[in-house]
Amino acid sequence: MSRAQLPACVAAGNTVTAEVGVTILEQGGSAGDAAAAMVLASCVAETVFTGLGGGGFATYFDAATSTVSCLDFFVAVPGLAGRRSAQVQHIPIDFGGEIIPYAVGPATVAVPGLPAGVEALHRRWGRLSWPAVLAPSIRHAERGVTLAPMHAKVLSTIAPAMLIGGGTSVYGRDGAALPGGSRLFHPGLDRSLRLLRDEGAKAFYRGPVAEQMVRAVGELGDLSAPDLAAYEVRDTIPRHVTVAGVDVMARGDDLDDLLSTLDRFDVCSDDAELATRLVSVLRGVSRRGDTTSLAVCDTEGNACAVTTSLGLSSGVWLPDYGIHLNSMLGEGELLRHELQPGERMSSMMSPLVVLGADAPVLVAGAAGGSRIRSALTQVLVNVVHHRMPVQDAIDAPRLNPVPGRVHVEPGVSDAVLAALRTTDEVVSWPALDSYFGGVAAIGLSGPGADPRRGGDVRRLAPTVS
Repeated sequence: MSRAQLPACVAAGNTVTAEVGVTILEQGGSAGDAAAAMVLASCVAETVFTGLGGGGFATYFDAATSTVSCLDFFVAVPGLAGRRSAQVQHIPIDFGGEIIPYAVGPATVAVPGLPAGVEALHRRWGRLSWPAVLAPSIRHAERGVTLAPMHAKVLSTIAPAMLIGGGTSVYGRDGAALPGGSRLFHPGLDRSLRLLRDEGAKAFYRGPVAEQMVRAVGELGDLSAPDLAAYEVRDTIPRHVTVAGVDVMARGDDLDDLLSTLDRFDVCSDDAELATRLVSVLRGVSRRGDTTSLAVCDTEGNACAVTTSLGLSSGVWLPDYGIHLNSMLGEGELLRHELQPGERMSSMMSPLVVLGADAPVLVAGAAGGSRIRSALTQVLVNVVHHRMPVQDAIDAPRLNPVPGRVHVEPGVSDAVLAALRTTDEVVSWPALDSYFGGVAAIGLSGPGADPRRGGDVRRLAPTVS
């Protein structure tokens, strides 16, 4: 692979998020500044997927030291003040004709990590002032944003969970989910962001926002003041595996074990054989996942990928601060082990950096729950094995295996379909769909964002000497 530096640009799940990122780069910000600002912008413009009440992960390449680091600011298990064994509220979601049970309500709320995480991201790698990083998201929160059509489509699917509590007025109109093009506005969210600007993340863990979180959850959940006060961002060392001559670096402890999947996956030149091998290593239960991802590179060669999530969202709102709390304790596919108060919950999220000889050749993240591993694997193979431009690699049709079936997007060749049908039922989808995950990535060819979730990219304009 070439030693050329990745271009200065951004990729995100929404136009507003992408525009904020490139604006920060234009102001001289680093990849850390832009990533932090984009995460905050997504908490305004992509609230179907993420928000200040959620958590996530970041993977960062520091060009000055040629090192890769991971930040874990995912949610923690509450209950340090005692477990109440409160009942969750079960809500079935019809996703692609398959009814999937989910749980919402106060008993599903875990300790949010996003405010602390975005502050740590900026403190570690930012160079602009904290107020400058917060300014774009505050501005958008004050006036609201336009609900993207693809986000509206997802909202209509998960409306039973979103149109409860404070979400009735935020996401609904006349009892139905907002259509695309509507104004999406969270009363009080600008206040939260100004508080984050002025007092820092501590206000969300020991201050007024923390107090309202505990009151909002109340006796129907486990979240307490000790849970919030104990929360800390974790700085971890990434693991890596070699694929097609490049090193893929990620946090390495994700639930679906992306790196081990890549390590077991032998690429080959025959498309049909490649597809059957992919199905073999990806086989698993597929469920919904409401996450969003972004990627950014600056002019110095620093690069960052971040993935964040609210889960399906709990229906518990902070009325003074416009914050929707997460539902991670109601996400069945995350509950694979006994939960201990104070411990991190597990997640499928795995933003990654791919290193060539001495510098990144790809930085990427994906949304989509148990389809994160599938989406990232296929995009990675398209870029490093098939040598496709990043946007083409993301646009290419994907497959996703579940027990007994393989879901396939249009555009897969007849030879691949025939090979898949020898062992599985093939479920053909009529169009590219958010079910197959949403990828944001930057490679040597430039940025790419997933049309399946209304993604967008922006390039930093070249300077004229």
